Amino acid sequence: MKKTSTRLADGRELIYYDLRDDSVRDATDRRPLDRTVTTSEIRRDPLLGDAVAIASHRQGRTYHPPADECPLCPSEGERLSEIPDSSYDVVVFENRFPSLAGDSGRCEVVCFTSDHNASFADLTEEQAGLVLEAWTDRTSELSHLPAVEQVFCFENRGAEIGVTLGHPHGQIYAYPFTTPRTALMLRSAATHKEMTGGENLFDAVLERELAGERVVLEGEHWVAFVPYAAHWPYEVHLYPKRRVPDLLGLDEGARTEFPKVYLELLRRFDRIFGESEPPTPYIAAWHQAPFGALEEFDGVVREDFALHLELFTIRRTSGKLKFLAGSESGMNVFINDVPPERAAERLREVASS
Repeated sequence: MKKTSTRLADGRELIYYDLRDDSVRDATDRRPLDRTVTTSEIRRDPLLGDAVAIASHRQGRTYHPPADECPLCPSEGERLSEIPDSSYDVVVFENRFPSLAGDSGRCEVVCFTSDHNASFADLTEEQAGLVLEAWTDRTSELSHLPAVEQVFCFENRGAEIGVTLGHPHGQIYAYPFTTPRTALMLRSAATHKEMTGGENLFDAVLERELAGERVVLEGEHWVAFVPYAAHWPYEVHLYPKRRVPDLLGLDEGARTEFPKVYLELLRRFDRIFGESEPPTPYIAAWHQAPFGALEEFDGVVREDFALHLELFTIRRTSGKLKFLAGSESGMNVFINDVPPERAAERLREVASS
């Protein structure tokens, strides 16, 4: 992998990740852009104890542009985009309309491929491996920023999810706090550790799932399963078999095997509802341990957390979506219409030949 860092016309950082070591990235951003001005602010909810990002400048962000005006495609002739070069393998750049900025953290865009009409599932194993390297590198770099406590790599795919740019891409949020969902996991891990005399909760969950009926696919280094209490109609958790707290901890065997396992998982997701259905909308979310202090989680250290990816779709059956209505949105109590065991069975049925 070759990494080349440069700057866009408004001062934002852009990084090329190339498969070839001899790639030259010297194109300049020719757009007449003013410096990006953000109004991101973090506010604490005194009742719930969580944080809300107030980012009014995002109201003017790019919204469903036509394909020939896509800002994530390479620049070509006088059609200038966020990527100055005429081609790329993987690109990461600071979001022009970030939810988090400055002392409130940082937001980045990850372009998986220059092919506008592709999806992550269309990548080769080599390309998917390069994306993993980019995620890992950005996790390392962002973790050293003074304002950052947790790094979150994710992909939203599909208009149903709320995606406003059709080009295959994901994002990275670098939060200045430990997110509420991660805090819940850490508290559960702390309680389990105390009650069992030191047993790791993530290890216990993985051991139970490996012995059960909800495993979807398994390799030497990774296992994917539908969790016992899945929140979403089709939800899969992907774990490395050797517990590590973040992407930086993966060994060479896990890094080598990941593209094959993950691409197969994404391709199965696209076959859940049949070939005649539109591509399955999904969210793919990496859960990594925070880089900040964990004193509030009694007895838990970073190494107790288990890196894993959660992949889920809001489509519950052909032509129907799972909406977060009263119970889910009002009380955070999910009601799942698809038994996890049936979801796992379906994901095994659609294995590629």
